[in-house]
Amino acid sequence: MLEQYRTVRGSGSKEIVIRKSRFIGHIQPVHTEEEATAFIERIKKEHWNATHNCSAYMIGERDEIQKQSDDGEPSGTAGKPILEVIRNQKLKNVAIVVTRYFGGILLGAGGLIRAYSDGAVAAIEAGDAITRVLHREIFVELDYTWLGKVENELRNRSIRTGETIFTDKVTLTCLPLAGDAESFSNWITDLTQGQSLVSEGEQLYFIEGE
Repeated sequence: MLEQYRTVRGSGSKEIVIRKSRFIGHIQPVHTEEEATAFIERIKKEHWNATHNCSAYMIGERDEIQKQSDDGEPSGTAGKPILEVIRNQKLKNVAIVVTRYFGGILLGAGGLIRAYSDGAVAAIEAGDAITRVLHREIFVELDYTWLGKVENELRNRSIRTGETIFTDKVTLTCLPLAGDAESFSNWITDLTQGQSLVSEGEQLYFIEGE
């Protein structure tokens, strides 16, 4: 799994007007090609009377799946620029559709490339670009006498935490960066003088800064 990657928080759309043509950028997070194609088809149905619904998507940890469509615009003037924006902004697992309602003024090849690029940027703004960072669950079981000290040290180190379970002992769910999991476990063991039981859980993504 990637230690971190950029994507968008959710779906969104934003309209811009270029020389009387309306360009509406739509975006959605996707994890499979089926999700991407279903999203594109939905936008096409919603905007069935549009002049064009051009699209691109990029999926996979290593961007294994990359597709684009000019949907009737001159070859290379729509789908490719949208895909280039996704690539240049280093986004993963997103699909973008830029809908065009023709306004009567021809833009030329260069104008179309700029317009569809701007439409893709507008879509990304609407979707809210974020960075997802990989963390590892570390469960720390300890006596209540250690709770205050450990919680204080976790706060001092700005370690993300999850659920705390209270039984005859306390089990803290700590969420250090995945790459720091081993050193974190060693640190907890040293901090509690070997009197805690430390175990690993799942790897989970969280939004950076939240």
